[in-house]
Amino acid sequence: MESTFAPSFHVLLIVALLCIAMVMNICAATSPLSRLTPHLIVAKDGSGNFATISEALNAMPHKYTGRYVIYLKSGIYEENVVVTQRMVNVTIYGDGYKKSIVTGNKNCKDGVQLPDTATFAILGNGFMAQYIGFRNTAGPIKKQAVALRVNAEHAAFLNCLMEGYQDTLYANSGKQFYRDCQIIGTIDFIFGDGVAVFQNCNIYMRKPLKNQQNVVTAQGKKKNIDSTGFILQNCSFLADHTFEREKGKFKSYLGRPWKLYSRTIVMESYIGDFISPKGWLEYNGTRGIKTLFYAEFNNRGPGSNTSGRVTWPGYRVIKRKEAMRFTVGPFLQGEAWLTNLGVPVHFGLFT
Repeated sequence: MESTFAPSFHVLLIVALLCIAMVMNICAATSPLSRLTPHLIVAKDGSGNFATISEALNAMPHKYTGRYVIYLKSGIYEENVVVTQRMVNVTIYGDGYKKSIVTGNKNCKDGVQLPDTATFAILGNGFMAQYIGFRNTAGPIKKQAVALRVNAEHAAFLNCLMEGYQDTLYANSGKQFYRDCQIIGTIDFIFGDGVAVFQNCNIYMRKPLKNQQNVVTAQGKKKNIDSTGFILQNCSFLADHTFEREKGKFKSYLGRPWKLYSRTIVMESYIGDFISPKGWLEYNGTRGIKTLFYAEFNNRGPGSNTSGRVTWPGYRVIKRKEAMRFTVGPFLQGEAWLTNLGVPVHFGLFT
């Protein structure tokens, strides 16, 4: 028997489009975080399994296989946390970097060794953090005071905040990836000898002490054969609210060579007008200026003009072919481990 109703092509098309829209809306409403099932919940209000992050980490089984997930509910957690070497493949996610915050105030001026000033230290490989704030509130008069220290392979940070003054982020060793993060500080506030890529991050300079200048990076590559370095790709170098009105009173630079073979590349990024025309600063006289590798590629913004940059033998403006070497794939060997983590990442150049 023939049907008495034969839907037209246009009706079928409309129904199909509505179905696709419904599916897209469902997918958009389901974020990666909402699909995570935590093994433990940390909550200051007593609604979780533990009230501190350290307690939750210590409860992790010694021989756990797979990824161990901890949910950090909104709150300010005043503790110094260490993710030990045995704590591998840990994911900690929060409710937002302005809501789930780990804070401390250890600092070198009070006699604490630099690595131990870290509010949050990571030694376990495969660590991932999402939507968390890491702070060190010691302030500028306390000198070096680390908010986050990373000594781990295959560590990833998504939509996180690292906030301090001098030495905010100690990207010390291992392959590291930072995406859509907010990093705030004054002197050498991204430093260490890791193999690190910062992608789509906002780099905020804040007001230093009167006799100081701002320096974003102090990469610490010690030997020419080392593969370490910092890549800042599609980032924005900005002044925070404490610095915006007074940025003309201070000098600000993209980096300086902490060690002889310091390597830092700033590419496809927005550079604000407060960055000195010379761009880069000496660390200790002429030490390292012949052996370092500092490069810029296709940056934009009022501070990106390279005509007045330093004339050191180790500094150069590179072209596209060379810039490709410093993208996530070849530099970080990121295809396998970042894809397995399921993190958003851009493997090539943006421009």
